[in-house]
Amino acid sequence: MRDLTQGSIPAHIVRMAAPVAIGMVFQTAYYFIDLYFVGRLGDAAIAGVAAAGNLQFIVIALTQVLGVGTMVLISHAAGRKDRADANLVFNQSVLLAALAAALTLGLGFPLSGAYLRTVSADAETVRNGTAYLFGFLPALAMQFALVSMGSALRGSGIAKPMMVVQMLTVVLNAALAPVLIAGWGTGHPLGVVGAGLASTISVVVGVALLFTYFRRVEKSVAFNRTLLRPRLEVWGRLLRIGVPAGAEFFLMFLSMAVNYWIIRDFGAASQAGYGVGSRVLQAVLLPGMAVAFAAAPIAGQNFAAGHPERARRTFVESVKLSSAIMLLLTIVCRWRPEWLVHWFSPDAVVVSTGAEFLRIISLNFVAAGIVFTCSGMFQAMGNTVPTVISSAVRLVSFVVPALWFARQPGFALWHLWYVSVAAATAHCVFTVWLLRREAAKRLAFGVAPAAVSVPVEAGA
Repeated sequence: MRDLTQGSIPAHIVRMAAPVAIGMVFQTAYYFIDLYFVGRLGDAAIAGVAAAGNLQFIVIALTQVLGVGTMVLISHAAGRKDRADANLVFNQSVLLAALAAALTLGLGFPLSGAYLRTVSADAETVRNGTAYLFGFLPALAMQFALVSMGSALRGSGIAKPMMVVQMLTVVLNAALAPVLIAGWGTGHPLGVVGAGLASTISVVVGVALLFTYFRRVEKSVAFNRTLLRPRLEVWGRLLRIGVPAGAEFFLMFLSMAVNYWIIRDFGAASQAGYGVGSRVLQAVLLPGMAVAFAAAPIAGQNFAAGHPERARRTFVESVKLSSAIMLLLTIVCRWRPEWLVHWFSPDAVVVSTGAEFLRIISLNFVAAGIVFTCSGMFQAMGNTVPTVISSAVRLVSFVVPALWFARQPGFALWHLWYVSVAAATAHCVFTVWLLRREAAKRLAFGVAPAAVSVPVEAGA
């Protein structure tokens, strides 16, 4: 484990954030590679893959339950120098990952068609989305194993192995996409099914690489068969922290689903434009998310070690760095958003819709970076309930006016984007207020989370 309770806070943030950001950029490249080749199949294919890809937010919500709980508990154990508890949490996290993967496959295949029929513009979009999910659902299921192992490393203060694995898997995905989607070298193009299969094969390889790393290299936490039996008390600790964090991402899924439902009346090309724009948005926001991801384990270790001032400084330095990055990205998206979109479709409607979306939504980039950092601090303090409260407020403040505007004569999509900006601004203000209140209670007197005594078998 890397001790984050000593040394320069800004240096720790950069050291943790840089590999996290690189890994996240490569992770998002999965979708850009798929979109690039799928874009050559037409608007219905783009819209279908984008709508199907929105289901990933449900999986992200579930992986957040596991990942945030694992990262926080292991960072707290690291702060207390409690290796036995870190090992127990890690192995229970792996067990939950296996159960969640089985649940994803068991529910994903029979229910995905109903979801796509609800949000898609036409039958061809539904057909393409269903075909894509046929190949992509196993990749979503395997995400739980990646998140479990990656979060354990992040909680231990280690970020580079996950970055390397993500880079290698994206290179593999880039090699497989033209072969499976367009039939390069084989003469047998699989279309959107090939896009899903390329991602699935790449994720499976990534899981195998991380498993090998843990078996041969990692020593701070390790697989232990005696710790893989269900421990409900550990599950409770993980879920108390993880469920609110997962609910936050589920609310994001609902918000995007409302967007798709409203946009469907504008046709498949507009849905495709929003789909491409939202994927570009995910990539643009990654640097801010990376800073927040770095802040959480740093503040978490210091919080558990009884160093509240270092935890506070982690927040301040993270907000400074995140805001500077997000301001720069705002300028880029306000200047030439069509340049970021046109790579994925030659259709003028797709490009104009995606570019307009990015130009307006970029107004809330700085606010989004602050919200991400606040979420990381809530995780560090072991109380993620405020994040889901603020996200619920944002969902209501967006959905209610969005549905009202959608029923008005002369409604245009840019109305929807400005409603989103207003809701995001209110979300930021409310989240900062919640953090100030929580920090006043938990950091004012250096109150660290109490260690939970859990019996661990010999050999842990």
